[in-house]
Amino acid sequence: MKRPSSNVDIAVAGESDIEGIIDLHSAVAAEMRWIGIEFPLDRAKRRKSLEASLQRDDSLALVARAGDVVVAELSLWPTWPGLLFLGMAVAADFRSQGVGTALMQRGIDWARTTKNHKIGLEVFAHNEAAIALYERHGFVREGFFRSHTRRRTGELWDSIPMGLLL
Repeated sequence: MKRPSSNVDIAVAGESDIEGIIDLHSAVAAEMRWIGIEFPLDRAKRRKSLEASLQRDDSLALVARAGDVVVAELSLWPTWPGLLFLGMAVAADFRSQGVGTALMQRGIDWARTTKNHKIGLEVFAHNEAAIALYERHGFVREGFFRSHTRRRTGELWDSIPMGLLL
């Protein structure tokens, strides 16, 4: 298993990470390819959502920091009793370096200590690297959503629901 380079620390996100998470989401969204959040994002709305998430005891937000810069994040939050939903983003310069793997392992470990039975996620069908990461951690494809997500450009993107039974 790849380990993140020694200059990256994984930690539970705190209020001081909110602006860094928003910066990360903005940068990844600007690539217009990998995450559901579209650029430009509404920073105030995103800040309010993150502040609320960090106050919950049934959710987890992790960050990977290189120095004091947030370079990746992973969030788990409940959607149904016993079901957590996973979202994550990794900065372009930190992909394929073990950062996503480290976040996934910490997130899955936390989920196993809760009363949840499953983690679900949805990934764009063209995001082969993310799909491979999820499959390496035991997630399985549970279907295929054709033309599922309408982007601001008007494009319709396919997505794949995946799940991990805990």
